[in-house]
Amino acid sequence: MDNKNRVYIYAFLSKIFNDVLDIEYIQELKSNQDLLELIGEDTKNWFLQNDIESLCKDANVDYTTIFLMNAKPIETSIIDAKDEILIGLSNPVMQFYFTHGYELNLSASNLQTPDHIALEFAFMQNLVSRNELKAQKEFLQTHLLNWAVPYFLAVKEMAVTPLYKDLSDFVIEFLASDYDEVSQILQ
Repeated sequence: MDNKNRVYIYAFLSKIFNDVLDIEYIQELKSNQDLLELIGEDTKNWFLQNDIESLCKDANVDYTTIFLMNAKPIETSIIDAKDEILIGLSNPVMQFYFTHGYELNLSASNLQTPDHIALEFAFMQNLVSRNELKAQKEFLQTHLLNWAVPYFLAVKEMAVTPLYKDLSDFVIEFLASDYDEVSQILQ
């Protein structure tokens, strides 16, 4: 997959896991048949068979239930046995960002932790756009593959809507494939 498509996918994943989806974004998704097909056949059919308001309501109830109430998509809360969210440079993800020159302004975001899945996907988008292959491989191996894969396996079981069920499979497959591609390029 070329870098342009990889940047697009990481940007999409960052956006979709950042917050509940507004009506405008649901409309964008509904009109992007190629993206819906890439996410999954069930998602495509779900979008085709439902109106914008129903899609928005159902997707946002599912998002809230999964990502805000039950399984916050924050690496340190998943990895750390104490279920603590680490902040500042005590957070290993923040250390990685700092080491690779990524400036993260948490005050400009509704996400208050540097290791939220949406921010980690945004970081990968940045690394891909800068063509920093070694950092991409290291971040995938050390962070995303380490926690996001088991996390999304659990999310798939909690999800009610086809969108978040299919997205769970898509994320797992995409991260594994992306890691393999980056690893092959670096050989």
